[in-house]
Amino acid sequence: MKLWHSQLSPFVRKCMIFAHEAGIVDKIEILSAAAHHINRDERIMETNPLGKVPSMVLDDGTPIFDSRVICAYLDTQHDGDSLVPSGSQRFDAATCEALGDGIMEAAVASRYETGLRPPEKQWDKWIEGHFNKIDSSLDYLETWKAARLEDVHIGSMSVVAALGYLDFRHPDYDWRATHPYLKQVFADWSKRPSMIETDPAK
Repeated sequence: MKLWHSQLSPFVRKCMIFAHEAGIVDKIEILSAAAHHINRDERIMETNPLGKVPSMVLDDGTPIFDSRVICAYLDTQHDGDSLVPSGSQRFDAATCEALGDGIMEAAVASRYETGLRPPEKQWDKWIEGHFNKIDSSLDYLETWKAARLEDVHIGSMSVVAALGYLDFRHPDYDWRATHPYLKQVFADWSKRPSMIETDPAK
């Protein structure tokens, strides 16, 4: 398996956390990517027309993307317990994953607005709107216990990848001050090798 990879992407980090937890990191060949919304990486586009990371190419040449599809595939490549819950927990974990992914999408969009657009063209309302999404999603996760974030599953991995990205790209956003449950969850997860090895600040 080959994975187009960027250390700074929270969606790539989510996949790598999953691979570490599944014990299959050594089965993945990492391909350094330069994905960009404007200056697109044509190497990625050969197998993913969106030109985004993460993108994976399987051993038989089949391309798969995005992070949800890649993680679902990785769950079929190890012999341990499934990291994508089944039965009654399936949709709780999937909803949790959707919330984590949504937080990442909003945080990345805000980062692009301040990091790529010229200052005179930046739209404060755009940034405010995305952080409103982040606020409401974190508030929901703080009290929603249907998918336990202490447990190792695809939903919790998405959420901790999102929280890590907020720390990395939006350090002035103090989500811990009003979310003690998430603060403790992230502190506990941050001790795991899967988080240490995928830290974007490394």
